[in-house]
Amino acid sequence: MYAVIKTGGKQYRVAKDDVIIVERLTVEDGKKIEFTEVLLMGSGADIKVGSALPTGAKVTAELVEQTRGPKLIAFKKRRRKNSRRKRGHRQDLSKIRITAISA
Repeated sequence: MYAVIKTGGKQYRVAKDDVIIVERLTVEDGKKIEFTEVLLMGSGADIKVGSALPTGAKVTAELVEQTRGPKLIAFKKRRRKNSRRKRGHRQDLSKIRITAISA
């Protein structure tokens, strides 16, 4: 069985025992998380979709660790003008393990 959940403005296709990396969640390590914003549930050809959201569907997960993404550098240079700008960014991420999908 799999489900499509929405968290952090993005959608993820998950199944039981999957480990995924999502935007930072404000939960301590090892704690349980419930995603009630389930967009789709299914197994094989049997797919369950609600008009807005499937009723009573939820995905339970546990937080494995809080981490940070790779360093990204935005560098802009204007030639012959001695003008340049360098900015760095590292995204805060959470690694979660899906424990159960229930209808």
